[in-house]
Amino acid sequence: MTPAIPTRRHAKAPPPGETGQEALYLRSLSERQVPVAVKLRGGEVVRGWIEYFDDGMLRLTREGKPNLFIYKHQIETITETAKRRGPRKGNGTEGKSSIRAGE
Repeated sequence: MTPAIPTRRHAKAPPPGETGQEALYLRSLSERQVPVAVKLRGGEVVRGWIEYFDDGMLRLTREGKPNLFIYKHQIETITETAKRRGPRKGNGTEGKSSIRAGE
């Protein structure tokens, strides 16, 4: 009888902490100057477009109001908002997309 050969199970590596998708999404929003609604952890919602961002914060440019520098850890969600130009058609989800902080 042959002795049993020990087998090693390879443990899966943990998922990466950063995928780079956040930066790609924010760059896309910034380059296209997409209007967004930023919901903060305290429940306040501010609207504008993302002019600049880095690892820890973003700059929200607003029409007729002061620009805001917001720390990313204060953000709950960022939602694309389409400017209303007449009546909506369909189920109301066109032109909207969102990302939750930490994704």
